[in-house]
Amino acid sequence: MRAAQGLGWKDPGTLFLMIVHFDIDAFYASIAQRDDPTLRGKPVAVAGDSRRAVILTASYEARAFGVRSAIPLYRALELCRELIIVAPDFVRYREASQAVFAIFSQGAKAIEGLSLDEAYIDLEAQTEDDAILYARDARRKVREEVGLAVSVGIARQKLLAKIASDDAKPDGLRVVKPGSEAEYLHMLPVGRLWGIGPKTEARLALAGITLIGQLAELDDEAAFALFGRQGREFREAARGNDERIVEIDREMRSLSSETTFERNLRSADDVRTHLGELCDDVAHRLRMHNLRAQTIGVKIKRADFRVFTRQTTLAEPIDSAEMIRAAAWQCLRRYDVSSGSIRLLGVRAGSLIQEDSVQMSLSEVG
Repeated sequence: MRAAQGLGWKDPGTLFLMIVHFDIDAFYASIAQRDDPTLRGKPVAVAGDSRRAVILTASYEARAFGVRSAIPLYRALELCRELIIVAPDFVRYREASQAVFAIFSQGAKAIEGLSLDEAYIDLEAQTEDDAILYARDARRKVREEVGLAVSVGIARQKLLAKIASDDAKPDGLRVVKPGSEAEYLHMLPVGRLWGIGPKTEARLALAGITLIGQLAELDDEAAFALFGRQGREFREAARGNDERIVEIDREMRSLSSETTFERNLRSADDVRTHLGELCDDVAHRLRMHNLRAQTIGVKIKRADFRVFTRQTTLAEPIDSAEMIRAAAWQCLRRYDVSSGSIRLLGVRAGSLIQEDSVQMSLSEVG
């Protein structure tokens, strides 16, 4: 039997572990429409001001005219005369991305960021229903707290999760049930598979292969003739077999825990009590994933929906609840708790380091 980690499941007869793929819809254009109400509902594209510029992204209103990422600006203006061009603002993009990834980290075992607006999540959840609840909650928080829409795909494998999120666009959620992977892929064009670009797709069409299901039926000899050494890999992907795991060491940016209260907090004592509980939760999850944090932050949302964040960077990475509480309380002292009742409180651990890396660093110093 192949490794459970690679396949995304534990043991025969047990519940499946699921992977979630998040993709923020029309990221750059959506931020422009979010921040400027006059742009909402209109065809918008983000690009530089040179006529040789290319479209970075387009709103769904613009896509209805055929405007797509990577096409020349002049061509986009030919396709849509009413197209509104907005200059890119990467400071705002990074801010939004950090806020969204902080939400994704809540309940995540591992996060692999592919770009500012796209990520794979390996969940602590063990069932399809758990994964759906996590994804719905994350989508709701991103919409309420960041003002953006996210499309989501859920599957046992990264390949299927990515394809499912593409199928869910815009602003949807699609689940590939365990055991239905090959059926889900069967009638899709071969170009939907990871690694098959337009040239390869055209070459496969000459061989009579246009659907993923046809690729899945190839024997070893035929697969090798078409792809060389990668033949079996492409054939297995077409069958819904993808052993790639979510790489925690690539983009595990932060880990956080937060609570929205049914009744707003008004006293400093209540705030400290709930803050301590959140710190305990963060510490538990850090130790569970063999991680330490060098940055601790506190997030506060008041009853008037204003959000305040405070953070501190530590001399050495930590994972103990006591030290995390001390750092969080230090952050809290830089906020006037009496300034208004609190509806949401959160604790964030950032600048994460693997425990074995910490031990190596300390031994090298000695």
